[in-house]
Amino acid sequence: MAEMNYNHLRYFWAVAQDGNLTRTAERLNVSQSALSVQIRKLEHGLGHTLFERRGRQLHLTEAGRITLDHADAIFATGRDLMGTLQQTGTVRQAVRIGALATLSRNFQIGFLRPLLGRDDIEVILRSGSAAELLRGLQALNLDIVLTNQVPEIDALTPFIAHKLSEQHVGLVGTPRLIGARRSVADLLARHPLILPTQGSTIRIGFDALAVQLGISPQIAAEVDDIAMMRLLVREGSALAVLPPIAVQDELASGTLIEADELPGIVETFFAVTIDRRFPNPIVRSLIGASREFQMGESNSSARR
Repeated sequence: MAEMNYNHLRYFWAVAQDGNLTRTAERLNVSQSALSVQIRKLEHGLGHTLFERRGRQLHLTEAGRITLDHADAIFATGRDLMGTLQQTGTVRQAVRIGALATLSRNFQIGFLRPLLGRDDIEVILRSGSAAELLRGLQALNLDIVLTNQVPEIDALTPFIAHKLSEQHVGLVGTPRLIGARRSVADLLARHPLILPTQGSTIRIGFDALAVQLGISPQIAAEVDDIAMMRLLVREGSALAVLPPIAVQDELASGTLIEADELPGIVETFFAVTIDRRFPNPIVRSLIGASREFQMGESNSSARR
């Protein structure tokens, strides 16, 4: 196996930072043709194309993105070595995670927990809309997207939706509001409600339940952010339709209580990936750890 030529890698790294061959050549004071030759030699040695041209811009291929991650780690270690001979630079592998902006923060923390405290992994966490995150996944700027919405899948968007967990949805409020245990129908008829916005999975299920029970609920607020729903229900002026994981700390402390499960309404959490020739190995272990934890929780609940 031929050894890596790090001069070639350095030129590739510089072009990847700029995304423009002309600009990099001027900055490094070399000709464009010489720069192109160096990158082609690196591509030949690796056996993969690292850039694709779109107009005047160069964009990384999947192999290029992986090469850039390693180049970042290699040159960072070199800087550490130059800075001090008493400490050894640690190569850290990056994992880029996108999370739906409205997704439960408690769920996100639970998913990330296996990585917390590890000095060999750097977590890059971005939030946004479903459309923004899925575009990032397709562009290979993200390795995985956490969501409670199954993306549309077709031949041009080969998303893979991994089901991680399923949470029942309950009616949650302060002890003062819920008081003595009453039926769901009674509570829904008596108190104003904080609901997810129209179109969400939980809202669709709740609207169907209200029709089934013959109730026209008094809506205090419609909110698309789980974290904001959590804050509002703590104020004690209305009940909220929420999965318990969103308010697990308040339920544990008794600040909030759950009146009952709402029959037939669940929130499902997914990890979405895309079919890649070179998948980030951390992603597979994260998905596996999340599923194992959920299985353990289910078995524990069954025993109780």
